[in-house]
Parts: sequence; C-alpha cells; structure tokens
Amino acid sequence: MTEGVEVWFYHLERTALKDALPDLLEKVLERGLKAYVLGEGEGLLSDLDQHLWACKPDSFIAHGLETEDQAERQPVLIGSSEKAANGADILLCVSAMNLPDLSGYKRCLILFEGHDESHLGWARQQWKQLKSQSLNLAYWKQSEQGKWERAQ
Repeated sequence: MTEGVEVWFYHLERTALKDALPDLLEKVLERGLKAYVLGEGEGLLSDLDQHLWACKPDSFIAHGLETEDQAERQPVLIGSSEKAANGADILLCVSAMNLPDLSGYKRCLILFEGHDESHLGWARQQWKQLKSQSLNLAYWKQSEQGKWERAQ
C-alpha cells in the first residue's frame, strides 16, 4: 500500500516551522515536483499561506489553499482534507495528526517541533508505527549553522 514511499522526519530545534517550510518547498519545486502541506487548524494554515507570499523579499512560492478556486493547478497546496487535489508528489505533514494513506506520494516529510513535548511524542509514535511497516525512514536535524543533516 505504501511500499516505496520514503518518510523523512525533520526535527525543528533551531528553526520555527514557518521559517523551515519555505526552504523545503523550494527544494521540492526545484525538482519539478508538487507538494501538499497537510496541517490542522485554520489559523495555522492561514498563517502559512500568508507567510509563503511574503517570506522572501525578492520572490515568492507559488501556492494556494485547497479551499480556493483552481486548487488542482497549484504547485504547492495547503490544506487539511488529505485529498491533495494538485496531485502532489510530496506530502509535508506539519501538525500532530493521523497521517493519510501515503500511497501515491514519492516522499512524506514530517516536520515536528522539538520543543513541543506533545509534537515530539507524536513524531516518536509515527516513527515507531511506520518502522513496523518496513518503510524507508530518515531522521534529519539541523547543525549549529542551521543546515539540515541526515542523522544515522
């Protein structure tokens, strides 16, 4: 069902979600892929939407909310329905919530706040559950300089 899907855990210890997300999305788009940012809470999704428009003074990340017209045309779609109307290749889960069926995705990125005990506990539970399904898992953390490094 989810065979072949890579699941990468990003432990946000030095950078807030809203600051880490644009860089990760840019990497997805540079590869010609589409992304679906899955989260809970209208406030969180609205904040991410606004931040992606203004986070870089010289550019922006083309995106939209799944509740808006032409959601299927967005290279980056933000929502909570788990439907990924844009046919996303990459799922980015930004809330402590049940993961949807991962089949159809090339990769799932789980971004979790390192200073939030409930989010950290949720990520550990997801790791354990996904490991039992023999999925290809990777854990990423930030160096002192803020660069992402894959931990062994």
